[in-house]
Amino acid sequence: MTIALLYRVAAEPKLIRMPLAAVCVVGSLMAGGCGRSNEPSTPSTAPEVSVQPVVVQDVPIVPEFVGQTESSRQVEIRARVSGFLEKREYREGSMVKEGQPLFQLDRKPFEAQLQVAKAQLAQEEARLVTAEANRKRIEPLAEKNAVSQKDRDDAIGNYRAAAAGVEAAKASVITAELNLSYTSIRSPVSGLASFAKVAEGTYLDPQNSLLTYVAALSPMRVNFSISENQQLNFSDMVKKGVVRAPKEGDFRVEVVLADGSRFEETGRLTFTDASFSQETGTFLARAELPNTKGTLRPGQFVRVRLHGAYRLNGIIVPQRAVLQTAQGNLAFVVDAAGKAQVRPLQLASMQGDNWVVSAGLKAGDKLVVDGGMKLRPDVPVKIVKTLEAYKADVDPVLMPQAEQSAAVAK
Repeated sequence: MTIALLYRVAAEPKLIRMPLAAVCVVGSLMAGGCGRSNEPSTPSTAPEVSVQPVVVQDVPIVPEFVGQTESSRQVEIRARVSGFLEKREYREGSMVKEGQPLFQLDRKPFEAQLQVAKAQLAQEEARLVTAEANRKRIEPLAEKNAVSQKDRDDAIGNYRAAAAGVEAAKASVITAELNLSYTSIRSPVSGLASFAKVAEGTYLDPQNSLLTYVAALSPMRVNFSISENQQLNFSDMVKKGVVRAPKEGDFRVEVVLADGSRFEETGRLTFTDASFSQETGTFLARAELPNTKGTLRPGQFVRVRLHGAYRLNGIIVPQRAVLQTAQGNLAFVVDAAGKAQVRPLQLASMQGDNWVVSAGLKAGDKLVVDGGMKLRPDVPVKIVKTLEAYKADVDPVLMPQAEQSAAVAK
């Protein structure tokens, strides 16, 4: 019948306009289909996925802030006496030690003042010797009424005046010695010296006494700001028992440098301001950490991470397991029947390459980590790999000893 139909198409022009597909449909109705294969159809293959068991555990909360380093002791180096700057004795921008000479003023005028003070002291001491000898002669005579009482009083007064003159002259000598010592300007701290602000040969007086700065490098301070919303959310979670904060706010501080590398030494949170800034809606916090190698310099911008707080009964999942869609964040799990089921997720925060999940998963779920993009709900899947359950890291450097022991015990 099909052959007859084809002959009819060739013979009747009206049938030539019929699409070939229609011809096939008609042919299929007559002869079992156009181009149908005799091979049996093969069932579709189940998608292959990798899964990871979901574990409920205490998850570290590590908030990150932008901070700026500050010297714990930055000292202005000033001239304490007026005079001509004779010499700079350090290399600008170098490390200096406590007591190291930095500048030298002209010593000659101060040496002369010291000699004058010493001469005045010798003169006053001579007067004292004469006054004392006169007092010793007058007092026995006064006891015998050989001289008047006025002569005795005058002798005692002259002696006491001479003694006071000696003390004043001694003070002048000490002052002159101090002024002479101030001509050698030394660093009061060990640290990094800045550039010289005046040139050699400049006359220094109280108006231009600033010479340079020296900034101590260890310990180093890091100042950063915490927003009002962050503080309120954290306090609310602590009150609800969702988060455990370290005792007495004893946060350990980690610093990340501009190139992404972690600074090798850690410190502690040492200061938080009592009130919020009305201009920025934040309050100032300060950390302090050792900087024994001098890697950190004042004024650097760094990232500050606070360690010590934990989300109780939290869940961490790999970032690639979470599907971000227009309907929200989703993830697939494999049920007991081996089928994929979709779960809407509530995400709390990001921890490295992982998400902290606050709702949507429970302990024991088989979370699809790899292969979720090709899944649909209620589709049977084939588990080709089971990944190890995520376990929160216990950093013995960043965690206090008591918390470390408790975490290891769990």
